Amino acid sequence: MSSPSMEKATVEQVSPPPPVREPAATDVEYNWHGNNRVQLLENGEAYFPRVFDVLRQAQSEILLETFILFEDKVGNELQQILIEAAQRGVRITVSLDGFGCGELSTAFLVALSNAGVRLQIFDPAPRHLGIRTNWFRRLHRKIVVVDGAIAFLGGINFSADHLADFGPEAKQDYSVEVQGPAVADIHHFALLQGGRPARAKYWWQRRRQRHAELAVDDHDGQVRLVYRDNAEHPKDIEEVYLQVLRSARRRVVIANAYFFPGYRLLHEIRNAARRGVEVRLILQGQPDLRVARLAARMTYDYLLRAGVLIYEYCDRPLHGKVALVDEDWSTVGSSNLDPLSLSLNLEANVLIRDRAFNRDLFERLDELSSNHCKVMSTDTAPRGRIWHMTIGFLVFHFLRHFPAWAGWLPAHKPRLKPFIHPTGSAKA
Repeated sequence: MSSPSMEKATVEQVSPPPPVREPAATDVEYNWHGNNRVQLLENGEAYFPRVFDVLRQAQSEILLETFILFEDKVGNELQQILIEAAQRGVRITVSLDGFGCGELSTAFLVALSNAGVRLQIFDPAPRHLGIRTNWFRRLHRKIVVVDGAIAFLGGINFSADHLADFGPEAKQDYSVEVQGPAVADIHHFALLQGGRPARAKYWWQRRRQRHAELAVDDHDGQVRLVYRDNAEHPKDIEEVYLQVLRSARRRVVIANAYFFPGYRLLHEIRNAARRGVEVRLILQGQPDLRVARLAARMTYDYLLRAGVLIYEYCDRPLHGKVALVDEDWSTVGSSNLDPLSLSLNLEANVLIRDRAFNRDLFERLDELSSNHCKVMSTDTAPRGRIWHMTIGFLVFHFLRHFPAWAGWLPAHKPRLKPFIHPTGSAKA
């Protein structure tokens, strides 16, 4: 990794600073759109060539958000593509998370900025005693929109550890390419400006809206953007999972890297299995963070005894955040099912009603669980479950109900800031 870190280049804003909105359209609620084409992209081998090819063909605009961008072969190729696009007149805005991209060098960022790329850093923070303290409330989304016509959204960052040749630590992950009317919503969301669709004022109106969304037209190619922020949409992604779990009739498959949901989600997963739905969870068996597996295993006994099938993927770290219900509903996105994603981070998923996409995702997850996973049973679930569930309850609800405490006190409201040159001038 490079020498001077990004924080040194983002110490202060320009004077006077231009108004920069927080990276979420906090009063927007997006609807279902039909007649979209959706394509599942598995791992960096499928994702990077396709995204890079579309970026090279960009004519007018590129919007890119990512949690992680590394200065490796993937990040360097992305940098070069963006520089070339900017030089031919494409308007480019790149939003980077201040923690996930905190090791980027000033030289890397300046090269982009000098080419005309507009860089925005979400919640940069200086190190204290050599340690980064901005751990929580991250911009965790991974979104690319090109020319307002093609969008990519999922869990894959711009880093070489999403490629198999990275070695045993290479991540297993998914993204989706969307073309069609739904791209307008993803574009609007990433652009952070434009009209604001009306949002129901009262909770009972919003509840009617949500139930109506479960009964969308029975046609393939339906796509809807759903996101969580720390303002008016703090539970939207969780609510979607609760709705589809309650409506599931035949099968549920959830592949999620960091699984430690709240009790409402655990309750609905258990209830679906109890009423005869085949419920499969594909979770980390070779985690990149050991605590992730320990947290997930606190839930095993509770779920296994209800008939939930739990598989641990052991070939390499699982990083996916995908799910499907029955034969037509699927979701792909950035949101894990843990307190950070469900209560703190800025996340975005797409919901998809498309039988061919659902079938493709099911076949890939079925192959994964059948041939590359270890099946868990009540014999392998950790003992002392009352103690584990008690600790889990306390940890989860501490993070969930007191998110201000999860950042280093005193609590702050994260902001999206323009990249500042070392000379003190900003690149618009």
